[in-house]
Amino acid sequence: MNLYPLLKPLLFQLDPEEAHHFTVHNLQLAGKLPFLLKLVAGSVEHPSLHRNLFGIDFPNPVGLAAGLDKNGDVIDEMGRLGFGFVEIGTVTPKPQPGNDKPRLFRLVKDAALINRMGFNNVGAEVAAQKLKRRKTNIIVGANIGKNKVTSNEDAIRDYEYCFKTLFDYADYFVVNVSSPNTPGLRALQDKDSLTSILNSLQDINLSKPKQKPILLKIAPDLTNEQIDDVVTVVQQTKIQGIVATNTTISREGLSYTPVEVENFGAGGLSGKPLTKRAAEVVQHLKSEIRNQKSDVEIIGVGGIMNVQDAFEQFKSGADLIQLYSGFIYSGPQLIADINRALIKRN
Repeated sequence: MNLYPLLKPLLFQLDPEEAHHFTVHNLQLAGKLPFLLKLVAGSVEHPSLHRNLFGIDFPNPVGLAAGLDKNGDVIDEMGRLGFGFVEIGTVTPKPQPGNDKPRLFRLVKDAALINRMGFNNVGAEVAAQKLKRRKTNIIVGANIGKNKVTSNEDAIRDYEYCFKTLFDYADYFVVNVSSPNTPGLRALQDKDSLTSILNSLQDINLSKPKQKPILLKIAPDLTNEQIDDVVTVVQQTKIQGIVATNTTISREGLSYTPVEVENFGAGGLSGKPLTKRAAEVVQHLKSEIRNQKSDVEIIGVGGIMNVQDAFEQFKSGADLIQLYSGFIYSGPQLIADINRALIKRN
């Protein structure tokens, strides 16, 4: 029973951030009746959908990308909607309000979003308690970053703090150095900074009785040479995976006039305009991973708006995929549609 076509026009009349809070609140209410969420979303289960990656058994390969459930408020509910895994965050050590509003915009003509949220979140300690209280065994990734006031020279401490605080409650971690909405953050994607951060987290990881997978999230705006460097760093630091991609600062291919685009302002663009580039990055990553004889896995994200986009990501080399804008524009039915199509293909 797909109710989203009826709900979407109502949600899209609201300010995007208000619509987000409205949706989270109502998902929490609906979570008191778990069977209702499964009924509405048409959750799909089948043995052929299982994927074993990073030592984790994923019930299906379609996950929720970071940014939507930043604080882990609706982890269980997202699982009941059919997601095989949920990534919370980006989580920073201290709570922070994020950038000034308005900071989230729909570009309906292009099935896109622009956000400049700025890592608004409740902080690592509160996020850890929310993860601790989850009621289901849904797989949860923790996307971690640095506070805005933390200099890049001290950023490593923020990543270490988040990693340690969330370690017992997350199934895997994603190091976010690729958001365009925290000043200077993307500079941490350079080889030396990245190596230092990842090595430090691996040192902590290896000190634990049982290690957790660490992945790196990269920007779609990297050159092929920079992507190759990323693979080298990932190989050298022995982390398990790459999430490709984050939002883009590019505004190419939009249907809006230059003046309209300028009025939207700064921020990361996601949705359909990112579809082609995200798949290209995944494809190049996969090629370089093979060249370096690495066993690094890829989570593909960016512009997956329909079943065809999902298949293109898998064809390009993604082992798992994540939805964000596609979930906003198509609703939970998209999760079921992708999984049903995968079952038919197997």
